[in-house]
Amino acid sequence: MLSEVQMELLDLFDKKRDDLIREWESTIIISNGDPYKEKIRENGIALFNIILTMHKMSEEELLAIIQKSAHEISEERALANINIGDFVYNVNLGRTVMYSYLSRAGLQWADLQESINKINFCFDKFLYYAVTHYTEAKNKIIEEKTMFIDSTHQDRLTLLGQMTSSFIHEFRNPLTSIQGFIQLLKADHPNMKYLEIISSELEQLNFRISQFLLLSKKELIGKEKEQFQLNKLIDEVLNFLYPSILDGKVKIKKEIVDEITLYGYADEMRQVLINIIFNAIDVLNHHRIPNPIIEIKSCIENQKHVILSISNNGPMIPAELSKTIFEPFFTTKKLGTGLGLFVCNEIIEKHKGELTCLSTPDITIFTIKLPIAASPL
Repeated sequence: MLSEVQMELLDLFDKKRDDLIREWESTIIISNGDPYKEKIRENGIALFNIILTMHKMSEEELLAIIQKSAHEISEERALANINIGDFVYNVNLGRTVMYSYLSRAGLQWADLQESINKINFCFDKFLYYAVTHYTEAKNKIIEEKTMFIDSTHQDRLTLLGQMTSSFIHEFRNPLTSIQGFIQLLKADHPNMKYLEIISSELEQLNFRISQFLLLSKKELIGKEKEQFQLNKLIDEVLNFLYPSILDGKVKIKKEIVDEITLYGYADEMRQVLINIIFNAIDVLNHHRIPNPIIEIKSCIENQKHVILSISNNGPMIPAELSKTIFEPFFTTKKLGTGLGLFVCNEIIEKHKGELTCLSTPDITIFTIKLPIAASPL
């Protein structure tokens, strides 16, 4: 049963409904870019109507209707990308306007206390539900946008993988023929100049083609994992890159432990080593580092993993770039594809390992951690 004071207040608010809404509308903050600005008045009236009917409901019913209204409005605010501070300010303006009308009612504040407490309860709960749901809605929007970006990016990689898979053999068939004829020329004319250089350049081209092929993330038919020796692989790579090492006057230092047996794809691991070492040579040459040095070290961790580090004394990788060097299509080279380190990371992860980079003003270190495996991964 409503008290006489409550009846008077309800009558007052009912009669002054339009004036109250207009006064509130004249002071609130509305963004010109708000796609829901036409609904702000409607939302204000909805909250006002809850206040008018609050005495007729139980607390449970009142909370349910407040929560429903708050969620609907906060969803709009999140989609409109409106500052939550503006929203809270506008809601509290409605509370202030209602108080100003209460002060004109000619009633004692002591008599109004129960109604004031009820009004505060409605506004406080509305703001709590609205702000909480606003935060959840904004996080959901950000998550959906991130998923869309990731999906679009993945589609791009998938398309590239499909494209490379379709024409890779068209590249490799003539390349294989050329390499075969080079071997015949070597046999017939062992003293002919430049054959070794041509053969080396063809190997580099074959390596670059393989990088694109790996983007498809498909296992080659008939390709099987095998055991291979890490130290032997390192020596093969250094021999392969010897012309570039010699040309750049780069000093190679090795501190590697006794032979380590790994299990996986030796050709892919070879590409990782070639890519990282060749990048180091290229950086040292490009920046004309005096006394250029590349150090290759390895050690055993807990008898389960080998830690291989490849460092150079070139310039520091800026901190803002170090977080993105393993992302696809990231490159600082004018003619770079931005796939080298991305492919390296993919290969290492495929072998259940980790690839990290640490760069300081004095040294840049790429560290590879791989399981020592004598059985399938």
